Amino acid sequence: MGNDWYGEDLTGRSYLRCSFVDVDLSEATGRGAVFDQCSFGGTRFNGVDLHDAAFTGCMFKRCNFFDAHLTGCKFVGSTFVECALRPLRVVDGNWSFVNLSGADLRGTSFSRVKLREADLRSSNCAKGSFTDVDLSGALLSKADLSKCDLRGSDISALDPFGTEIGGAIITAGQAVVIAAAIGFDVR
Repeated sequence: MGNDWYGEDLTGRSYLRCSFVDVDLSEATGRGAVFDQCSFGGTRFNGVDLHDAAFTGCMFKRCNFFDAHLTGCKFVGSTFVECALRPLRVVDGNWSFVNLSGADLRGTSFSRVKLREADLRSSNCAKGSFTDVDLSGALLSKADLSKCDLRGSDISALDPFGTEIGGAIITAGQAVVIAAAIGFDVR
């Protein structure tokens, strides 16, 4: 509780069902760390640079991810509650079944990430970047995707009437998917 792990190298560390409260993991680095079914409360991930780490089935409450860089990381089944997630950069990795409902993701960047069946309801993703992201089955109702770059992403779960999409950037192929979803006979 309240440990200072500032700048720690987390390479190869593994934790199962551990609780991290008020831990400072700012500027931590590493490859292949595993956190399975752990809980994080008030933990600071500011400026972390993690590669191929796994946070599976974890709970993050009131954590700060300011300027975090996560490459090839796995957050499958994790939940984020009242977390500061901006700016956040995620490249590659699997975030399927993650709960980001109501999260402030304005300006965040997700590239080549699996967000299958992720809960993004009521999240604010305005001016963010979700490029080449698998959003199949994602819950997007009342999400704000305005001015969001969605190019190359699977947006088949997007309901354009239940999601704010003004100014979002998509490809012509994605426009056809949306047109078909709202009932147009695209030929």
